[in-house]
Amino acid sequence: MQFILVVILVLFTLAAAAEEAVAAEAVLPQAKPGCTYRCGNLTIPYPFGIGPDCYMTKDFSVRCNTSTKPLTAMWDASPIAINNIYLAEGEMQIAQYVAYDCYDSQGWTNSSEPWLAVPPFTISHTRNKFIAIGCDAYALFRGYRADEERYVTGCMSICDNLDSVEQSCSGVGCCQTDIPRGLKNYTVRLDSYYNHTYILDFNPCSYAFIVEEGKFTFSPNTSFKDLSNTEKLPTILNWEIGEGPCDEAQKKYDYACKANSKCVNRNITDELSGYICHCQPGYQGNPYLLDGCQDIDECKVSKPCTNGRCENSPGSYSCVTGGFLVLFVGISWICCGIKKRKFMKLKEKYFKENGGLLLLQKLSNNGGSVETTKIFTTEELEKATNNYHESRVLGEGGYGTVYKGVLLDNKVVAIKKSKGGTSIQSEQFVTEVVVLSQINHRNVVKLLGCCLETAVPLLVYEFVTHGTLYEHIHRKRSLLSFELRMKIVVETAGALAYLHSSISTPIIHRDVKAANILLDDNYTAKVSDFGASRLVPSGQTEIQTLVLRTFGYLDPEYLQSNQLTEKSDVYSFGVVLVELLTSKVAFSNDRCLASIFVSSMDEDCLKQILDDAIVNEGNIETVENVASLAKRCLRVKGEERPTMKEVAMELEGMTIMAKHPWGKNAMFCPEENEYLLGSPSDSYVMDVRRGNRNSSGLTTGMTTGYDSIQIQMLMPRGDGR
Repeated sequence: MQFILVVILVLFTLAAAAEEAVAAEAVLPQAKPGCTYRCGNLTIPYPFGIGPDCYMTKDFSVRCNTSTKPLTAMWDASPIAINNIYLAEGEMQIAQYVAYDCYDSQGWTNSSEPWLAVPPFTISHTRNKFIAIGCDAYALFRGYRADEERYVTGCMSICDNLDSVEQSCSGVGCCQTDIPRGLKNYTVRLDSYYNHTYILDFNPCSYAFIVEEGKFTFSPNTSFKDLSNTEKLPTILNWEIGEGPCDEAQKKYDYACKANSKCVNRNITDELSGYICHCQPGYQGNPYLLDGCQDIDECKVSKPCTNGRCENSPGSYSCVTGGFLVLFVGISWICCGIKKRKFMKLKEKYFKENGGLLLLQKLSNNGGSVETTKIFTTEELEKATNNYHESRVLGEGGYGTVYKGVLLDNKVVAIKKSKGGTSIQSEQFVTEVVVLSQINHRNVVKLLGCCLETAVPLLVYEFVTHGTLYEHIHRKRSLLSFELRMKIVVETAGALAYLHSSISTPIIHRDVKAANILLDDNYTAKVSDFGASRLVPSGQTEIQTLVLRTFGYLDPEYLQSNQLTEKSDVYSFGVVLVELLTSKVAFSNDRCLASIFVSSMDEDCLKQILDDAIVNEGNIETVENVASLAKRCLRVKGEERPTMKEVAMELEGMTIMAKHPWGKNAMFCPEENEYLLGSPSDSYVMDVRRGNRNSSGLTTGMTTGYDSIQIQMLMPRGDGR
């Protein structure tokens, strides 16, 4: 019986292959009637076209360069060469220049900064990667979206010799990062920390480029040499029809989808933009041409009815006898069963490799102390995210994509899906999940559970409703008063101090930035994104890694030591403080906000860079105190920076001073203050002189107009918040 079923499956597979082969031979018209449809080896499908009246709009005009061999298709009047046009996908492959930065023994450099502008098309964020190659290189990628929003990202690649270079593109000899959705143009720039002085004998040049994913594979043995002889690499662009979604386009006179076709929305940018057309199932051809989608006669193409008469119908066919239907259902049932068993085995394999059995054991041994940790199934999370639909994307970063999910109990969660290809150490990962699950702090995003049935584990966090601090500062800054900004930094500093010093296994966040501070509807701060975090074993104050932090927030000591410490979080938090005081981004026009801020403080020009919209006579003293604290956080040497615990206490003290003006007059009315605040036994006593440590062991570092004021503050002890 099993042999017969195998034979039936083979015959069915051969029949399907024959159908595909015959369909491939049935070449249907692709260009507009009377127009040239080929340039060299490339077919030019409408809405693209060569010559007047052969394209839909000027955006789809193609010219054929006859001076090259073979002939080359060029996009309109630009120098952009077209390699291929994908009609069904709404994509176009072009050849784009590779940036290079080369040095000689005298330190002279020869470099290029290629740029690309493609309006109204966009650069595909799903099909391309930004890659840099070299042993002393950092690469910047700058571009604009349709709404003129600027985007800057990049990566750095460092190595001492070729023996240390890994096969993977992980920052040693090669680094890579994603690009944002909806970019209309970009520029690539390369630079070097030491002008390749120490590696000139084996790596005089660095390279950077945007390339179609899968079209470049890094190899330490060949890539450096190959790139020296490579001028261009393939890049994918997105194209679309019109400027509105399908429901709007279908009402217009110039609706592009013809008979027997359907409209498909594109979501290339954050907002829904244009559309593309597909032939309906059972039809093939060009959906943009009149009668371009023609019925597939399955009866002639594949002869599907082996035990009966085949009758073709528009878009489909039918078999007069029921024999074939029974056979087809039986085969389908067998295939589905085999596929389901394979899928179940694959999920079991991933679950074991990702430490699922170890996690179950730890959850059991903890006796319910981490009972809130849940192990989700792939089916649960796929259903919660509508199979990870683009409309559920909350954000994208260097570590993966975050989706909004709705569980069966209607609880809204954030699901973090890391990039594929990332290997984990299951024991370390499980330990981290258990530790992070036990963190219960109102200003730290709660880890609810994980899914281990995928190649890379998925993490499930609580959902925070009101966006990121970055969005509120730089896109809606009028909504955040100075007082509200102070509330947010006090809560953020308290959360980081808690992670550093108030839990049994200290955690270094490693990626503190405005975009990783979430706000709820009450503007309560929630520190998020532990994708870059690693646990610090007891007694170990620093860890070594090769990761790339966001430009503008990076601890300067990391460039020399490749080590991130708790003081690295302090530096990054200092940058956030400066962002809140100035409403400027951390990195812009190749300059770091931190450097500009420190220079302004040294030159006594602080007021020139502050945000006038939030600074006034009533808060200038607090602003100056915050600026002084930020400067200390930004000290080059980590040992000279305060701890996060000290930072949190200073900020809380500043907030109390700002809210209660009687604090400044405490020296004149000590009895009244003691009555208002409570007895010393119920409170902390804070000496506001810079750097003085009082009997409670608190260092304030605050400056005021008085030299020996003491303030009693009602502050609960030891809750870590």
